Amino acid sequence: MLDIKWIRDNPQVLDEALRSRGAKPAAADLIKLDEARREHLKTLQELQGRRNDASKEIGKAKASGDAARADALIREIADLKSAIQDGEETERRIDSSLEDALARIPNIPLADVPQGADEHANVEIRRHGEKPSFDFQPREHFELGEALGLMDFDQAAKISGARFTILKGRLARLERALGQFMLDLHTEEHGYQEVVAPLLVRDEALFGTGQLPKFTEDLFHTTEGRWLIPTSEVPLTNLVRERIVDEAELPMRYTALTPCFRSEAGSAGRDTRGMLRQHQFYKVELVSITTPETAIAEHERMTTAAEEVLKRLGLHHRVVALCTGDMGFSAQKTYDIEVWLPGQNAFREISSCSVCGDFQARRMSARYRTAGERQPRYVHTLNGSGVAAGRALIAVMENYQEADGSIRIPEALRPYMGGIDRLAKDA
Repeated sequence: MLDIKWIRDNPQVLDEALRSRGAKPAAADLIKLDEARREHLKTLQELQGRRNDASKEIGKAKASGDAARADALIREIADLKSAIQDGEETERRIDSSLEDALARIPNIPLADVPQGADEHANVEIRRHGEKPSFDFQPREHFELGEALGLMDFDQAAKISGARFTILKGRLARLERALGQFMLDLHTEEHGYQEVVAPLLVRDEALFGTGQLPKFTEDLFHTTEGRWLIPTSEVPLTNLVRERIVDEAELPMRYTALTPCFRSEAGSAGRDTRGMLRQHQFYKVELVSITTPETAIAEHERMTTAAEEVLKRLGLHHRVVALCTGDMGFSAQKTYDIEVWLPGQNAFREISSCSVCGDFQARRMSARYRTAGERQPRYVHTLNGSGVAAGRALIAVMENYQEADGSIRIPEALRPYMGGIDRLAKDA
């Protein structure tokens, strides 16, 4: 959430940032709401001041024997009390309106973020590795999985509907191996602390990371008022919710492997075959809590950590800086990592690493205290996929496929697969 004081001081900057994101200017409306709030607070304070003065005058009137004056003051105080109660209720309504309006304003892009309306304006930063070559026509992951008898979409649809997948046998183990490999890499080499995170969260947690109120339709809601997490970014980032931590504790780095649940309301008709876009999928998440001074360097570090997963798996990929119109709601700057899928003959996103500044921290009231400073400051937060296990499975299947439909196991995963080096139909 943005600071209304900053908006008052920088209305043109806000509106330009919103235009770059494809949104309408909002500074004037927000400042108008804030002016109404400030004016009302001034009136309310005047009423409270008069009530206090009248209370003092009652004692003086009684001491001087002026009963009529005392009775008049008592009646005035009763009227003031009623007016103050009404005013406090109005204050709550105005505050709620302003908070709701601010909650729907996206973050301000950093100055070096490419300008553009959509993904066509994204800028490639670097590539790693080479595209694999085949002496046969490479197949897509769902063709490979179904031919092996280890991927079942029809039965999943009977159980749960569209956009669900059943994995079986060694293919299921391969997805599990990918998750375990990523966790070990990030905890043992990149300094992230593993967390077993809740899969069900309250409204406040999703508000803190920016999914609510704007993206309600993209989430699954339970009958008892909780939400299934769309990503473990939500519980991991909220580990510092309503806390003041010591600067010496920063950076905090967390990772978790969890199922994620998304209704994907905006993706109707896209990727209807296979398991690229699912309602339920596994992902290893990376979250960092930092100081403002170290956040940008931490963003580069996090992206490198996510890239290392693909390097160890021998997967050709590229890093792309998202433009202003393609970034997520809470992000100041985002790098997408896109892996090469031979079956599609295209790069597809497998990780998204974002720095959010104090945008989420303000929504969560997450702060830190520097030694010698009385006033705490907001932390800066970052999040990224390290990486999506389901999409990594797709990438391994398509990049390591053989002409006979078997799939070689990357060296990095073999210790997690009991030493087997290939998935074949008769395995």
